[in-house]
Amino acid sequence: MEAKLDIKTVGVVGCGLMGSGIAEIAAKSGFDVVVREVDAGALEAGEKRIRKSLDKAVEKEKLSAEDRDAAWSRLSFTTEVPGLAGCDIVIEAIVESLEAKNELFTELDGLCGEGTIFASNTSSLTITDMAAATQRPDRFVGLHFFNPVPVMKLVEVVRTIATSGETFDRAFAFAKALGKVPIAAKDNSGFVVNLLLVPYMLDAIRQLERGVASVEDIDTGMQLGCGYPMGPFVLCDFVGIDTLYRISEIMFEEYREERYAPPPLLKRIVTMGRFGRKSGKGFYDWSGDKPVALPV
Repeated sequence: MEAKLDIKTVGVVGCGLMGSGIAEIAAKSGFDVVVREVDAGALEAGEKRIRKSLDKAVEKEKLSAEDRDAAWSRLSFTTEVPGLAGCDIVIEAIVESLEAKNELFTELDGLCGEGTIFASNTSSLTITDMAAATQRPDRFVGLHFFNPVPVMKLVEVVRTIATSGETFDRAFAFAKALGKVPIAAKDNSGFVVNLLLVPYMLDAIRQLERGVASVEDIDTGMQLGCGYPMGPFVLCDFVGIDTLYRISEIMFEEYREERYAPPPLLKRIVTMGRFGRKSGKGFYDWSGDKPVALPV
């Protein structure tokens, strides 16, 4: 028996790449959405990002102009945390810092109603560490979306040892209402996807360090040999080298297993400011028509 979906208003904290995508799909799915950013500049950038994505969907004939306008009308924007007080669910998509997340949820805990579900979009921190900072650990879940959110179908719905069955069912039903395919995950760092994916990317870097093959040949080998849509180094550049480094440190701290430890080469590339596609350089130089592998 499926849970009755009693969620009407969605709060999204953070309007970067992930937060803006979550806000967009929630608005397109018929929910009223309140988006919060830290200041007016970040908020304006987030608004533009959502608007551009909606307009692009209309251009590609994946969304009608009427549905775009209806979705836009359901969105409201604020720089104030109290603006989220009336939401039925609040999804956090801010910086991957436990301290910052706990500070936010502690404030929200004193503002939101008893029935409000708190959810984090974290990719590597444990939900328990955030839930424990509130007075509602039974109403706390992980909702891990994937980038780009409007395109990627998967959502990992994460349950802690304290999450109530009712809360989990409501969150799972909410993910379905967004048009996503939810899977249930245990609250361990990395959940399902990153638990398996991060060691794969780190091991590719280790084999590169050992001189097994070049960046291009390892990528080509995994694409053509395994049928992957992209090789591990292109994937690293898309994820963000700095993001991968931060996630691997968090996961190594959790598990103390070598396969989650960031290889020295990963740290060197981050130190040089090569963060991947977003900075123009990572394992590849992305400035031209085609990516060109860089010396490592």
